Amino acid sequence: MCFSAEASFAAAAVLLPAGLASSYIAFRTDRRYLGICALPFLFGIQQLFEGLVWTSGSASDLAAVQRFTLAYMFFSWLAWPVWVPSAIFFLEPGHRKPLYLGFTVLGAVLGGGQYLPYFVHEDWMSVTFLPHAISYGGIMLFDFLVARELTVVIYFTAVILPLLLASRPEVRIFGLLVAFVFLVTNLFFRFAYISVFCFGGALMSLYLLAMIWWKAREPGTDTATNVTDGPVAEKSAG
Repeated sequence: MCFSAEASFAAAAVLLPAGLASSYIAFRTDRRYLGICALPFLFGIQQLFEGLVWTSGSASDLAAVQRFTLAYMFFSWLAWPVWVPSAIFFLEPGHRKPLYLGFTVLGAVLGGGQYLPYFVHEDWMSVTFLPHAISYGGIMLFDFLVARELTVVIYFTAVILPLLLASRPEVRIFGLLVAFVFLVTNLFFRFAYISVFCFGGALMSLYLLAMIWWKAREPGTDTATNVTDGPVAEKSAG
């Protein structure tokens, strides 16, 4: 697999319309899936920013590299740990919602602590252009508190564990795909794990379009579902 500006822009060109399509289908069929079905579109934006990091590096425009890297890292460190568990929150029954609220808070603390210091300490973030990947490195706030490996474990807990623990099997399948990417990245691409993991996760998010498309084809699924937990739902079900 080759990583380059062309690869990032090509991924964005596929993911952006796929994300719009999956979001539209979710809106028409079951709006509780909107959050998770928007992931391909958000991944597409992130890949677009990484393509701009590549082209800025090729032009030796260090200021642009800094700007686009900050935009890219917003998704890596802040958006994914918050968006993923909060998206699943709307899919879970009432008694499981506090668990996903906890995951969301954990993601916000981790993501905010890792991302926001870059605006104060610009020298903390480093970008190294390798032949077929970008290595995002430098200093992280939690490096002063815990080992970097523990930060990775917390990130896994905030982003991937909510998918694996979801009550809906179709969401757990996506979690397994992302966990596979995470495992491969840490085994073979640790030199550029942020870039590779996000690229792989972006490609895996195309599954979500297939997931919601098949769900829309289920018998009796014609219009947007507005399901409420509790007595009202039970009454209508009866």
